[in-house]
Amino acid sequence: MERLLFLCCLIFVVRSDPTVYFREDFADAEGWTSRWVYSEHKDKEFGKFGLSAGEFFHDEAKDTGLKTLDNARFYGVSAPLSTPVESTEGKTLVVQFSVKHEQKIDCGGGYLKLFPSSLTPKDLHGDAPYNIMFGPDICGPSARRVHVIFNYRGKNLLLKKEIRCKDDQLTHLYTLIVRPDNTYEVRIDNVKEQSGKLEEDWDFLEPKEIADPDAKMPETWDDNPFIDDPEDKKPEDWDQPETIPDPEAKKPDDWDDDMDGEWEPPMIENPDFKGEWRPKQIDNPNYQGEWEAPMIANPNYFEDDKLYLQKDIKYVGIDIWQVTAGSIFDNILITDDEDFARNVAKETFEVSAKGEKEKKDAQDEIERKKREEERKKTEEAEAKAEAEEEEEDEDDDEPAFEPDAEVESPDKEEKAEEKTAEETPEVKDEL
Repeated sequence: MERLLFLCCLIFVVRSDPTVYFREDFADAEGWTSRWVYSEHKDKEFGKFGLSAGEFFHDEAKDTGLKTLDNARFYGVSAPLSTPVESTEGKTLVVQFSVKHEQKIDCGGGYLKLFPSSLTPKDLHGDAPYNIMFGPDICGPSARRVHVIFNYRGKNLLLKKEIRCKDDQLTHLYTLIVRPDNTYEVRIDNVKEQSGKLEEDWDFLEPKEIADPDAKMPETWDDNPFIDDPEDKKPEDWDQPETIPDPEAKKPDDWDDDMDGEWEPPMIENPDFKGEWRPKQIDNPNYQGEWEAPMIANPNYFEDDKLYLQKDIKYVGIDIWQVTAGSIFDNILITDDEDFARNVAKETFEVSAKGEKEKKDAQDEIERKKREEERKKTEEAEAKAEAEEEEEDEDDDEPAFEPDAEVESPDKEEKAEEKTAEETPEVKDEL
């Protein structure tokens, strides 16, 4: 009984003490620069990182992460795991982090890579071998997916299922869980998005059987589903010329046979032409179907019941390209306990995400009201301008005289001028 209690206590201690290979929350100001190393790989123009909580956050100190700062740049930075992963045999592996694309990202990565000990941090680049690549990748409106790529025997294997990533301006949490029973799970914002078996959703293994490459289709194999109807006969009047002389054409009156040669009418399409005759098709009674080579054992096949197994993970890195900078990486966690990862998500991401969204919604509402006020002002200004324009048009349409006003005739005006001239005394020049 005492031994049983001891074993239960031992199991409890083991289960309650997860291995944390790496944890980073960028909470110590510029302390991150002592842990993370920039790549100096030649022929690459790398962008810089800086600390930021973004425009909207719940708690600035707790929500501060590593932000990409320069547009149209590669980004290469890595940090060593506090506890390198020597082997995950019999263990679960969890990779979890948050990223916020506050810049309305149009093309760029937001994923992490786990690297082996062979990595030279200052020579990190896109072709550097890695163990796992995980996280969102966006390029245009249609290519918005979550990558889960495993390196297996030197080959990078892509997930065959589609997982769409989040593409708004809020922080989102991405979690990859790889279990020792060769299953996996991908969670977004602490909610399961995809899961399944490693062997089914990646091309880890060769097929057990393959088509015999040396097999040949027998000469007697009939793979024609239809044949010509042997009883179908070509009609006697089928053969007709494709063109005929135009029966409505007339020889021109000025045509001279001696000078112009013998006149021939132009040719036109023959309405009775039917083309090449072919007998109608009927089902082939001897049809044997599409020939397929027989299956044989694949000489390259081997079984592997430890597809989940990861060995030699020493670094975590951000190795991406971004057209528009502004992504914020935070709360990076690599552990062997998925329950621990979920609890960390609840204590960090879920609290911050709620406060962040409330502030974002409040700001969106302020901007909405501002846009509404501006729209109303614009409409009022346009209505006022239109009213003034209509008033001006009405003024232009008014007559020059009152309708009942008396208009003096030209004759009356001339007589008045003559009378004025008669009444004016003549002025003589004084010499």
